[in-house]
Amino acid sequence: MTFAALQPLADRAALFVALRQDALSAAADALGDHRWDADMAAGTLTFTANDDPSRQLATRSHLVATIAPGPRSLLWAWAHPSGDPQGIAAQLRAYGEQHRIAELTAAEVPFPADASGDEDWIAQAAHTIGGVAVELTGRAPYYSAPVGNGTRAVFLLDAPLPPLTVAEAVVALPRILSGTALSDARTSVWDLARLAGWTLTWTDESFSGAEVADATGTATFRFDEQARIAGIESSLR
Repeated sequence: MTFAALQPLADRAALFVALRQDALSAAADALGDHRWDADMAAGTLTFTANDDPSRQLATRSHLVATIAPGPRSLLWAWAHPSGDPQGIAAQLRAYGEQHRIAELTAAEVPFPADASGDEDWIAQAAHTIGGVAVELTGRAPYYSAPVGNGTRAVFLLDAPLPPLTVAEAVVALPRILSGTALSDARTSVWDLARLAGWTLTWTDESFSGAEVADATGTATFRFDEQARIAGIESSLR
């Protein structure tokens, strides 16, 4: 657990986030061995193939927050010297004001007292913040970037990735689900449909299944007695 008050927001978006992060990883890995470079002034983050600098994955980047071990705190981009007071992070602050979530409205959020604050903890915290940002803005994917001295910066990216379709998700989900822990699978499926722009219909009043659909086809998620995903049936066009 990193920031307990924010974790439920990240959990809700977990399935959509996993699919979009997977798409970003695939696009970057297609470059082969590569590096990333961020230009804060230009608002870009670019992945470049090391063996051929002309091969790039260029994205528009939006700083969300930085997480630093020195002060043991998270600093939201709207309060960051390199951030935009009216940028993406301001949407998170507005949600926090509406729902009275102090961790979203305070400019700087201290680590929990019992947090190790080490490299692994900060990396996990960055993924939590990325998930929260996706959930509250609808933008994805995000990128967690090590920026020196143990600090990580979290960016939302406008990347040249195709929209997430039901057909694409059905292919990726068996692999994604094997490595993704969902605290509430029903809610994660509902939120996946919401964020992806699909339609969702519950199969019955006990919510034992959910059918999602878009122009590429339909997929029906079945849930077991513990509300876990028990199976996925698809019909693709």
